Amino acid sequence: MTAADPIHETVNAVYSSDSRRVLATLIRLLGDFDAAEEALHDAFRAALEQWPRDGVPKNPRAWLVSAGRFKAIDAMRRQQRFDALDEEHDTADPTVNPDTWADDESVEDDRLRLIFTCCHPALAPDAQIALTLREVCGLTTEEIAQAFLTPAPTLAQRIVRAKAKIRHAKIPYEVPARADLPGRLDAVLRVIYLVFNEGYAASSGATVTRHDLSAEAIRLGRLLVELLPPFDELRASRAGRRTEPEAIGLLALMLLHDSRRAARSSASGELILLEDQDRSLWDRAQIEEGVRLVERALSPASGAYAIQAAIAALHAEAANSAGTDWAEIVGLYDVLARIDPSPVIALNRAVAVAMRDGPAAGLVLVDEILDRGELMDYRLAHAARAELCRRLGKTADARASYQRALELTRQEPERRFIEARLAALKAG
Repeated sequence: MTAADPIHETVNAVYSSDSRRVLATLIRLLGDFDAAEEALHDAFRAALEQWPRDGVPKNPRAWLVSAGRFKAIDAMRRQQRFDALDEEHDTADPTVNPDTWADDESVEDDRLRLIFTCCHPALAPDAQIALTLREVCGLTTEEIAQAFLTPAPTLAQRIVRAKAKIRHAKIPYEVPARADLPGRLDAVLRVIYLVFNEGYAASSGATVTRHDLSAEAIRLGRLLVELLPPFDELRASRAGRRTEPEAIGLLALMLLHDSRRAARSSASGELILLEDQDRSLWDRAQIEEGVRLVERALSPASGAYAIQAAIAALHAEAANSAGTDWAEIVGLYDVLARIDPSPVIALNRAVAVAMRDGPAAGLVLVDEILDRGELMDYRLAHAARAELCRRLGKTADARASYQRALELTRQEPERRFIEARLAALKAG
C-alpha cells in the first residue's frame, strides 16, 4: 500500500482526528493506560489490513474501539493473567452494542474522565500535566519537554511513574463530583493552557502554529466551562470564587490569541511579528467573544488567566501597535506578577515596558532576568534581548543574543526569521 492509497489516507486522517478519543474510551474499557495504548496501535494496524478489503466502516471510531478492545482481551487471554476479566466479558459481550462505546456523548465523557484522572491530586503537579499532554492530546515527549523547559528523559520517566501511580493507587477513572470540581480544576486549566501554547506557537516543526492543538485546547476549555456548576452554587467556596472565572478567563485568553493565527505567518510560512501583522486578518468574531468572556471573568479577585486575557483584549482591540495602551498593559503585568511571579511573566512585562518607555528600559529588565540565571535556556528571552539590542544599535550584543536564540530554536520559521535578522545585522 502506498502513501497515495485513498484508504491509507483515510486511516491517517482518522488517526489524526480520532486517535485520542479512541484511546480515552479504550482506557475506560480496559482499565489500563499501557494496555489501551497497545490496543490503539493494534486497532489501527487492523484498519490498514482490513479496510482496503472490507471498506471503511460507517462508524470508524466505534470500529477502532471494538477492534482494539477485542485484540487487548485476546492478548490478556494469551498471557493467562486476566481470567476474571475474560469471564466478565464472555458474559457481557452479547448484550453490549459496540456503537455505544464510541458515540459522541460517551466519547466526550471519556475524554473528561481521562483529563481528571491524569490530573488527580495523588499525582505530582508536573506529572499531572505531562501525562495529560501525552495521553489526552498526543504530544510527543519532546514537545512536552519544551513546554516544561525540562530534559526529555526526565519527562519520559515522569510519565512512566505517573502511570504506575494511577495503576497501583487505583485512581478512579471518573469526573469528580460537582462539590469536588473547584479544587480539581487548577491542574486541568494548566494542562489546557500548555496544550494551547504548543498549538499557538509550536515548539518545533515546519509551521508557526499547530491549529489541531490550539483548536483542541479551545474545545476542552469550552467543555470545562459548560461542565462547571452555576456560579451561585460555588459562591460560598473560596475555590469556587476563584475557579469559575479562571476557566472563563482561560477560554477568553485562548480565543483572543487564536484570533490572530491567520496573520502570524505569511503565505509562504514565514513568521510575522505582532507589530507587523495585517490586523484585518484577525478573526473579529473570536475577538468579540473573547472580550465578552473577559468582562465576565474580571473581578477584584481575578486570577492569572483572567488578567492575561485582559492583556490580550487590549492587543486585540488596538488598531495597530502604536495605538496599543502599553501603560495599561504594564499595569496589568504588575498585577499578574503579584499573582504569578514567574520569570516568563517578568520577561513579558519587560517587553511591554520597552514598548511604553523605550528599548533601553526594557533591556535593563531583560538583563536582570538573565543575570539571575533565569530563562538562560529559553529561546524567547534571548530573542527579546536581541531585538532590543538591535533597536538600540548594539549590533554585537544583538548578534550574540540572536545566535543563542538560534541555538535553542527548533521551529523552522523561527530559525529562518532569526537567520534573516543575523544576515541583516551582518550586512548593515
